[in-house]
Amino acid sequence: MPITIDACAAQHQGDRKEQQDRVAILPHARKRGVALAVVADGMGGHTGGALAAEQVIHTSKNNLDHFSPEDESPRCLLENSMREAHTMIKASRFMNEKDPHSTVVMLLLQPGKVTWGHCGDSRLYHFRGQQLMHRSVDHSYVEHLVASGRITPEQALTHPNRNVLLTSLGGQDEPKFDFSESADLVAGDSFVLCSDGLWAYFDDKELAALVADNSARQACELLIDAARQRAQGTGDNLSLAIVKLVEAPVSAKAAPPGFVARQPA
Repeated sequence: MPITIDACAAQHQGDRKEQQDRVAILPHARKRGVALAVVADGMGGHTGGALAAEQVIHTSKNNLDHFSPEDESPRCLLENSMREAHTMIKASRFMNEKDPHSTVVMLLLQPGKVTWGHCGDSRLYHFRGQQLMHRSVDHSYVEHLVASGRITPEQALTHPNRNVLLTSLGGQDEPKFDFSESADLVAGDSFVLCSDGLWAYFDDKELAALVADNSARQACELLIDAARQRAQGTGDNLSLAIVKLVEAPVSAKAAPPGFVARQPA
């Protein structure tokens, strides 16, 4: 059964003075059924973080436009995009006297396969229906404490150092990247990419249910509304992209094996 893509990207400034997140769902310029979803959470004071996150989107789009699935691996595209963005962000501090940084999470969709990578604490969730299949592990101090058994996941949500990152794009040290992929895709699979301004307000079970029970656009709206209410006037910038795989209508036109492309909402 062919699969169609229901996708939506959304963001809210929260209670910050400036929107320093960036989010995009980018279709390949020439390859039908190939697209890249990106969420970047910029940091670095007034305008610095926004410039860093914007650089991530710009670099990702440029690399996607030149991506040849026949000759280049998906991981290579993701890693090159993050590494080049890191280099450009790092160089920009000498030109604008700011200290820009950004986290990033990326998801590359190809017919029958998805590949993702991240740096920092912007997350990717893979759900199958309401079951969590995978969640990226934050490159953060509290995730290190959780992994070593020193605190519980519940304690991590309110830990005073929960915003301390171990790596990001634009820093003095070489960034750390993690990658994964799935070729075992079925209708009912969904992927959520989001900044910490959103995931901080939801556990895995609630997030899965909201995404499974609604269209991508409706889920974005519900998640943003709930996060804003729970922030109680102290919310961070929040950004998310949702990609859902659903059965294509029988009358859908032929497309590359595995996917029937549909423009993101």
